[in-house]
Amino acid sequence: MKIFWFIPTHGDSRYLGTSRGARVADHAYFKQIAIAADSLGYEGVLIPTGRSCEDSWVLAASLIDATRRLKFLVALRPGLVAPTQSARMAATLDRLSGGRVLVNLVTGGDAEELAGDGQFLDHSARYAQSAEFIRIWREVITRSHEGRAFDFDGEHLSVKGAKLLYPTVQTPHPPVFFGGSSPAAHQLAAEQVDTYLTWGEPPADVAAKIADVRSRAAAQGRQLQYGIRLHVIVRETEGEAWDAATELVSHLDEATVAAAQARFASMDSVGQRRMAALHHGKFNRANVREGLEIAPNLWAGVGLVRGGAGTALVGNPQQVADRIQAYADLGLAHFILSGYPHLDEAHRFAELVFPLLPLQTREKLAAPSLTGPFGEVVANSYAPKTVAAS
Repeated sequence: MKIFWFIPTHGDSRYLGTSRGARVADHAYFKQIAIAADSLGYEGVLIPTGRSCEDSWVLAASLIDATRRLKFLVALRPGLVAPTQSARMAATLDRLSGGRVLVNLVTGGDAEELAGDGQFLDHSARYAQSAEFIRIWREVITRSHEGRAFDFDGEHLSVKGAKLLYPTVQTPHPPVFFGGSSPAAHQLAAEQVDTYLTWGEPPADVAAKIADVRSRAAAQGRQLQYGIRLHVIVRETEGEAWDAATELVSHLDEATVAAAQARFASMDSVGQRRMAALHHGKFNRANVREGLEIAPNLWAGVGLVRGGAGTALVGNPQQVADRIQAYADLGLAHFILSGYPHLDEAHRFAELVFPLLPLQTREKLAAPSLTGPFGEVVANSYAPKTVAAS
């Protein structure tokens, strides 16, 4: 079980869909989150991509010296940069960071955004292009460890004598993550990636997706790892957690929700349609659980206005840990989490949930490197009793 956090390069706030409670999304804040994730023992951080985000590669490079063990799950966008240039970028970042790079292949599902970046392929063609892109990327890096070049002539991409002179630290290449819900996405995952990611759907739906990808991978003679992207709202009691969920959407209005849902409906992403189907754009302000708690402690309220991952685990520490374990029992090993505001929730989740995770995971989490009192010393003499290290 590997627990990741998230760098909100598209902005952060205490409330969804409003500028109230907003955090300044600058390098100093991103650095605070990265340092927190590193010191608390998270495996890594996902750095997103898209028109609404700061550049993921520039930000990851800027955080190398601020962190020690933290891995960077950085987005690759086929079509924006040549696969050979992306391979060089990944190799450089991997070398400079001492082998702390993971890559997230993002095909994209927003035609308007893609057109703004000069990409006009339809859904099926985008996946065909993505398959060619990641094949070139993988082969160029893999062959660099032996000093060999690579030729490829595809429908969308071609290279001749492609070579990488400075190989990656990780072999054969930095691990490739990828998510998608369409048959084309499942087939691409089965053939070429290392870890398949799903958004936070109910466990039965996740199990069906994993089973399909696993079957397709087996037909290719391959075995993949699996992961899930979720938000978390954890408090010491279940009531406090649902109060926090209520507060998160307390400034949403129907016009904002309707505008966001109309925008999401124009996308050709199968995964986005599946997220929208979980809530249908409706919520009861007086009872945010009504119609939005789509499985025990799984809440679809985030997806009312946020594209992509739109569900959150909501509950007390034991409930959240139990739900994570339920997904782990389906075969998921990577948990890419986030919460609002991201700096605060990174600490809260580590303090409340890390001690409840399976023993092997707890042992792997970073323990404090200093000995002495934990918590504030009382009356200048008495150290608080240590209950659990975060």
